[in-house]
Parts: sequence; structure tokens; C-alpha cells
Amino acid sequence: MTPLSSDHYITISKTVRTVVDVTPHLWSGRLVGAMVITFITQGVTIGAYAARLAGVQTHRIATSISLYNLFMTVGRLATLFSVFFIAPLSDAAGNAAGQLQSNPADLAVWQHVFEWQLRLIVLAGTIGMLVFAALLPMFTYLFRRGVRSFEQRGSVPHAVAQLAKVRNVIDVLRAEHLPSWTQLRSFNWRTVPKRLMISNILVTGVYSIGVQAAFLASVLDPHVARTATSLSGVINGVGTILFTLFVDPTSSMITDQAIHGTRSVEEVRTMVFYLSLTAIVGSLLSQVIFVQAASVIEYVARFANHLHF
Repeated sequence: MTPLSSDHYITISKTVRTVVDVTPHLWSGRLVGAMVITFITQGVTIGAYAARLAGVQTHRIATSISLYNLFMTVGRLATLFSVFFIAPLSDAAGNAAGQLQSNPADLAVWQHVFEWQLRLIVLAGTIGMLVFAALLPMFTYLFRRGVRSFEQRGSVPHAVAQLAKVRNVIDVLRAEHLPSWTQLRSFNWRTVPKRLMISNILVTGVYSIGVQAAFLASVLDPHVARTATSLSGVINGVGTILFTLFVDPTSSMITDQAIHGTRSVEEVRTMVFYLSLTAIVGSLLSQVIFVQAASVIEYVARFANHLHF
């Protein structure tokens, strides 16, 4: 048997490295990190719905909405940190896509794996919504305590610091209780405008995939990768318009009506329940339109790159 020369060993080594380089791995620490952050941020979005109910119960709508906005701002700010985990995954898939243009089979594998990584991140957000929806009684109590604490101290940071005390944290945790089947059946969907529920499904469906669709689009066409990753606003912009026109005004009107006695507190509680439910449905819907949203961003990115001024 003829021994292999050093050149043969070098060739084999390069071949092995090439096989390893073009073999993507679904799970990684970065993927788990992105899933954890998305779980929390999407869950906080659901928890923020409780602010409207707390506002009716305390008759402090403006203060409750301020705390609601604080929660939403924290949630959206935390979303920025998920980019630190998603972006390296996108870079790995994008680099592979750039190198494998002449090998469609391997390129398709990378794109498929990256798509499933992004879908898992979106799914983590859906699970976060489910978990935090079950914690709505606790969040409602938290907002009520927050309103009282803010009124006493006149400062949001001081109010938050007060709520963070161990004794108050224990009180908030004790306020949690899962609703019974009878309570769930008492939520009459007919008291909630259908337009509000449908709009919330669409808004959540769009918001849940804006960033992820942009990253997928960057891998679908590496030539417009940088443009695509900056175009998540194409998707989120639609959600913002729908939220501003339909969801926020209608839910605010129902809350105001409860304050003035034309609606009951139970109707606001029902609205919060169905806002949470439709948000979860919207998050599931986002999985259906995910690839289409990425294709829209890819198309816009190509269009932007072909414009000449």
C-alpha cells in the first residue's frame, strides 16, 4: 500500500474543513439566547395589557397608560439585545450563501436551517405570550400597586424601586391565580368589537416577524443583504399603522367608557383577555406569512438597489 504524501494530507484536510464549513447546525448558544430574550419581550407585551384593567379599577387611566408605555418601551428596548444573538447567525448563513452560489443544494440547506432558527425564535415569543397571559392577574395587581406607589412618590424610578422590595414582590406573586373554566366561559366575546380583535391579530402577526423576516431576506439574496437587514420597518411599519388606527383608539375608548360607567369592569377584563388571545393567534399566524414577509423585504431591497439618483 503506497503511503499518502503530504500534499494528499493537505487536500484531505481542506476537504474535511470544507464539509464542516458547509454543514450548518440548528442549535447553538446564540439561538437559545435569542429565544430567551424574545420569550421575555413578547411576554411583557401581553403583561402590559393589564394596565388598562388596572386603570379602570384604580380610576387612574393616565397614570396606568404611562406605566403601560413604560412596559412597552422596556420590551422594545430589550428586543434590540436579541439582535446581538440573531446577527451572528445571519452572518454565518449569509457568508455561506455568498460562497455557495454555485452549489444550490448546499445553499438551500443553509437557508432552510437559518429559516428554522428564526421560526424557533418566533415560537419562543409565542410561548412567552402564553405564559405571561396566564400571569395577567399578577400583572394587574402589579399595575395597581404601581399606580399607588407613583402617586405617593411622584417618580417612576422611585415607584419601581419600591415595587422591587422583597415584601412587595412576594405580595405580587401571591396575587397570581389561574382562572377557572367558569371564569373563562364568562368572557363574552360579543362585548369586544370584532374589528379590534381582527386588527390585533394582524398587528401582532406583523410585529412578531419584522426583524426576523429582514434577516431571512438578507440570506435569500446576499447581494442586497445589508439593505434587507435595515428594512424591517417595511413590515413593522404596516403593524404600526394598524395599531395606531384600529387597536389603540378602540381599546382606549372601551377603557374610557368603563370609567364613565357606560361599560362594566368585567367588559374591560374581557377585552384584556381577548387582546391577549388574539395576540397569541397573531403570533401563530406570523409563522404562516413569515417567508412571504421575507420575500417582500427582499423585493424592496432589490428595488432600492436598482434605483439610481
